[in-house]
Formats: sequence, C-alpha cells, structure tokens
Amino acid sequence: MSRRHMILSAFFFNPQGDHRMSWRHPRAPDGEVFDFDFYRGLAETAERAKLDTLFVADHVAIWDSLPSGLAHYANARLEPLTLLSALAAVTRHIGLIGTASSSYSEPYNLARSFASLDHISKGRAGWNVVTSAMDEEALNFGRDRTIEHANRYDRAAEYLDVVTALWDSWEDGAVLIDKQSGFFADPARVHRIDHAGPHFRVRGPLNVPRPPQGHPVIFQAGSSEAGKDLAARYADVHFAVTRSIEEGQSYRAEFDQRLAKFGRTSDSFKILPGILPIVAASASEAEERQAYLETLMPDAVGIDLLSSWAGIDLSAYPPEGPLPPLPEEATFDGGRTALNRVKALASQNRSIREIARTIANSGSIPTVAGTPRQVADHLEAWFLAGAADGYNLMFPLLPEDWVNFAEQVVPDLQRRGLFRQDYEPGTLRDRLALPRPENRFATARAHAPVAS
Repeated sequence: MSRRHMILSAFFFNPQGDHRMSWRHPRAPDGEVFDFDFYRGLAETAERAKLDTLFVADHVAIWDSLPSGLAHYANARLEPLTLLSALAAVTRHIGLIGTASSSYSEPYNLARSFASLDHISKGRAGWNVVTSAMDEEALNFGRDRTIEHANRYDRAAEYLDVVTALWDSWEDGAVLIDKQSGFFADPARVHRIDHAGPHFRVRGPLNVPRPPQGHPVIFQAGSSEAGKDLAARYADVHFAVTRSIEEGQSYRAEFDQRLAKFGRTSDSFKILPGILPIVAASASEAEERQAYLETLMPDAVGIDLLSSWAGIDLSAYPPEGPLPPLPEEATFDGGRTALNRVKALASQNRSIREIARTIANSGSIPTVAGTPRQVADHLEAWFLAGAADGYNLMFPLLPEDWVNFAEQVVPDLQRRGLFRQDYEPGTLRDRLALPRPENRFATARAHAPVAS
C-alpha cells in the first residue's frame, strides 16, 4: 500500500496548548477546557481542514512531586477515551487517537474500550501505547515508584500480544444474527485466547466483536532502544523526535532495519516527527509570539521539570552552574528519551537555568515559526526528502495556533498537491495506507489439516 499525501495529526497534551505555560496567555481558554464544547470546536476545525487524526495525550496522575507542579502546572485534563467517544458522535471522518497506559490498566478492559470506540466511530479509533514513567502515576496504582524500565517494556509487549489476540477473538463474519435459525454467532469463529504469561492470564474471548479496522491503529512514541523495538514489532505509527532532515532520514533508515527483523516492510510503518507550529503574518511576528510565550515560564517550573527529566533534585545546585553527573541510561527507570535530551544539552556546556528554560519552553520538539508559506515550505522539505511521513502537530497555544494552521497552512499544502482536498472513503487504516491485520485465528483455522 502507498500514500501520496503527508499525514497531519492534531495533537494536544495540555488543553490550553503544548507550551507548558500557555494557560497564562491572555487569549488562552479558562475553565472551558473541562467542557465538551471546547473540544467539539477543535475537532470541527480539524475535520474541516481534512486532518487525519485528533491525538489526545495523557498521564494518569498530577505532576506534584516537585514544588512547582501543582502550583503552576497542574496538568489536569479530561480522560481521553471518554472525550473521544463523545467526539465520535459529532465527527464523521477524522481519526480519534487516545493515550492509554499498558502499565496501569488491564488488557481486557482496554481491548474492549478501543474495540467499542472503533465500532462507535465506524473504524476511526487509534491507541497511543505508553508505559508511564512517572512515580506519581505509580503511586496511584499501588506502587511506591515507577516500574523498572525493562519490566515496563516486557509488560507492554505481552500486553499488546493479549490486546491484539482479544481483537482477533471474534473472526470477521462470526456475528450471524440469524433470526430464522436462532444463531446469534458462529461458535467456530469465536475463540478463547487462553493466554498465560509472566504478567497476565486472560481467557477471552472479548465481549465485543472484531473492530471494523481489525485492530484500531496502534501509535507509539518511546525512543529508547526498548521503545523503538516495541514500535517496530507492534506499532503502525510512531511519534518521533527529530530535529533536522538528515536526522529524520537516518531515523527512517534505522527503523527500516528494525522492521525487517520482525518481518515487516517500510510502508507498513509511518513516522510522524513532532513540530510546534506558530503561524503569523510575518516571520518577525511569529518570533515575537514565541518569545512572549517563553516569558510566561517561571524558572522554578523549568528547574523542577529538568529535575524530573534528569532524575536528580536540582534545587540545591546553583542555577548558573553546570548539571551534576547524570544517571546512566541503562539503569535509569524514568523516561530515557528525556534523559538523553538533557545529556545532549548538557554536552553544550549550558547552565542548569539555560537547559531548564530550553526544555520547559519546547521540550525536545522543534518549533516551526513563520508565515503560512514558510511553515508549509518546512513541512514540504522534510516530507519530500523522506524524513517524515507526516507530522504530529503540537500547537503552542490553543485554539489560536490550531485554527491558524488549519485555515492558513493546510490550504497552501493542498495547492501544492501535498495534502488531500477531501477525505478518502474507508476507515482510518485505509486513509493512512495501512494494511488491515489478518485474524490469527481465522488464518490458523484456514491452514488446519482437514480430518479424513
């Protein structure tokens, strides 16, 4: 399968925007971020622009172990599956991607929830798999600290095996609803999975028929070695952090090698780098808007965030001094992608304050600021160079940057023939040019020896 147009996914983590302090902006929303109408407006804008997906990120905790978290960055948000189920009723085409943790949920419940969302939305659901690296999350689920890194990914791999088996536990055509014969389902096409592994024991079958897409589209974002192997084995779409065309090309080449290890081809796997787009009437205006957002960031938040990423309480160290020695990646149980970003910045001889400001204002994601044409030029260059299959659009200020991109950049991309004019028919998988997974039970049954 192939796809001629770039993929555009509208992402949000903080409901006021993906700058951590965007809630302070005079034009940022207030309490309406807990009201459905706000999100319906975002979804309608994205669907008018023919964007591929609406992507809702999540944590299952409040970031409050460091002093500034609750005071300045409480990161309260609606639960993604609840929100996306409501949005499914007021949209028709856009994909609905929700984040859910493989560390702090059970595979049966999750398989059922996403299968239900896929049915409700007529084949538009996607699951963003995360393993959850925050201690605050662990403390909400009976643990004293986060699960060790290797165990998180071992559990995630088994979790995905169970979930996909449950989605396959009903073959296509298993539902009969034959009123004449009295058969609701064909028992030969409904299967227990009888899974027994180190982390889970699940009998099955699922009590929801197979999703319209076979499997909802699986997204994944981890960039540690274990995270990239998990993505290459299971994911359909990978949310990447790359900062240049050359880095994006190298990242794709690396993933093509990983995919081959699992018997997969390059076109079965889409890579979407994250970008922070700021669209304005001029490049100088865009830069001014970016600079203004950065003035809203208290140093305390930046240093606390850096402490979290580095796994070290930096409050006792002089802000103008260098970072102390950082943990080794191999023994670090927090987010290893974040740790490696901190190490890269530390290697540039920056102070604690400088590094804190950098990660607090943009994290690892590059900002693309300029006129609609300049932003479109950037997206076109990466896409045509093979450095990206599309983009995870992380708008610094909502709803303003979301609307500006949809109404000003997308038409430019359409004129260039780089983005669709209208939605193609079919499911989200169809529009992303991803194959519909075979049903493992149907395949096994088809190849079973015939009794003589």
